[in-house]
Parts: sequence; structure tokens; C-alpha cells
Amino acid sequence: MAQRIGKHYLHKAGMGYKTFAKQLGEKVITVGAIIRKWKKHKRTVNLPRPGAPCKISPRGVAMIMRTVRNQPRTTREDLVNDRKAAGTIVTKKTIGNTLRREGLKSCSARKVPLLKNAHIHARLKFANEHLNDSEDNWL
Repeated sequence: MAQRIGKHYLHKAGMGYKTFAKQLGEKVITVGAIIRKWKKHKRTVNLPRPGAPCKISPRGVAMIMRTVRNQPRTTREDLVNDRKAAGTIVTKKTIGNTLRREGLKSCSARKVPLLKNAHIHARLKFANEHLNDSEDNWL
């Protein structure tokens, strides 16, 4: 532990990571990690983690968010089955908590499907045809 604190002070003295990594006989990446830890938490000791470890990896969370963003009608059960296919067994509650943590307020699937491309083109065509109509035509 004294060695970890020493690394911080060597860093404060203006020495580079490589220089005092050689002096201490540590890897440069280890020294960098300790310095980053000091800058963030103002301590270098390892503290117990706050709570249980996450069941879903950050990559899995990104995949879930991508799926929900691209297909808003995806249910939590669909997401559970996707994770099971990828090799991670989670519950619907875990999926809901993950979605909430990522900023989605509700975890219920969209009931009404989004407009299909044909509907979007039909609406645009109608709007363009009636662009120059006067107000009298609409009454």
C-alpha cells in the first residue's frame, strides 16, 4: 500500500509514467491505473463494491438498447430470450431495471406499430399535393 501512495507522489513530482514505473519495477499500465484511480476517488486503497455485480455485461446492455431503439415493440420477454441465446440467463425484472438505468422511463412495449415506409410516402404525397391549397378548400 505504501508503494501505491508513493506512485501518486512521484506522479505529483512531475515524473512520467514510464520513468517511475521503471523505478518501482511495475508495469506502466498499472501505474496509469493507480494514477487514474487517485484522480477520480482521491484514494488508492481498494474498497468493497457498492452492491452486487451486474448480471448483464456493458456490451449486452448496448445490444439491448440497440434492439429497443430499432424495434420499440420488443417485449422484455423477447429481450430475455435474446440474452439466453447469447449465453446469459436473466429475468424480466433485470431487463426492466437495465432499461430504466439506461434512461427509458417505461419498460412496456409499444402497442401501436410505427408507420411503415408506404404510409410515410402516402402522407408526404398527400401533403405535397395540397401544399398550395387555400384555407377555403379545407372548410
